[in-house]
Amino acid sequence: MNKVIGLFLATAMLGLAACDTGPKGSLGFSLPDGNAEKGKANYVSFQCHSCHDINQVAQLKEDGSAAVSIPLGGETTRIKSYGELVTSIINPSHKIVRRKSPGMTTELGESRMVVYNDVMTVTQLIDLVAFVQSSYVLAPYNPSHYPVYWVPETPKDN
Repeated sequence: MNKVIGLFLATAMLGLAACDTGPKGSLGFSLPDGNAEKGKANYVSFQCHSCHDINQVAQLKEDGSAAVSIPLGGETTRIKSYGELVTSIINPSHKIVRRKSPGMTTELGESRMVVYNDVMTVTQLIDLVAFVQSSYVLAPYNPSHYPVYWVPETPKDN
């Protein structure tokens, strides 16, 4: 019983920690819905396809190959949230997987992605996010199937 109570309290504490209500929390933050078609046009005009590979737009390649090819969209087991995509665009160094490609970061470990904060309007940002988010497809969940290795014999009533 103590394990159940402990598990409940741990879950409750994690839930409360996720509700960041501090001054830098995301509570109350919401942008209007974007237009994916306009976002696709923004994706091309800001030349996102020079470094990113997405199914709906051919990647720009010089001499037959791209300098950096970071995939976006496709089938995934977890869809990127709206907030994650917005953050990735306005703060590209926020979350980087450094070991994937050495060409993705500077010597200081910061993203090589151009920061568009002084160039892109909020409307262009929300449209771009709508386009990128629409390119993800949630893969069906395939649960593990565990075979029964041994079934104990049940006692026979006499």
